[in-house]
Amino acid sequence: MSPVVSTKPYMLRALYEWCADQGLTPYISVQVDAQTLVPRQFVRDGQIVLNLGADAVQNLHMGNDLITCQARFGGVAQSLSIPIGNVAAIYARENGQGMAFEVGEQVEAPAVPAGEGAPESPEPPPPDTPPRSHLTRVK
Repeated sequence: MSPVVSTKPYMLRALYEWCADQGLTPYISVQVDAQTLVPRQFVRDGQIVLNLGADAVQNLHMGNDLITCQARFGGVAQSLSIPIGNVAAIYARENGQGMAFEVGEQVEAPAVPAGEGAPESPEPPPPDTPPRSHLTRVK
């Protein structure tokens, strides 16, 4: 029997699709650690908020263990790699609706196959985060 994969990556993908279908901008809040590849100059209090909208990122891949993409920060293209377990929330920028998650959850899934390029990074989002009342916490 194969290991059970967390529901978290599926919920992230579903809410991302919901945002896209509604014409909303999907943002994620990420707890940054040594395994998180993001531009450190935009990390505040150990967290970064990223715009994952189609206009902000390229080559977005939301796998069961990692979110990878390429985005521009200050006009410079950078590759991002975010462990699913480090995603604290996903929400629509325009209305704050989304879902919060436990950080540090171990997600068991196959790694991204070698040779797949990481996508580009998005422009940094505004420092505001959605009101907690709009987020649903998942454990």
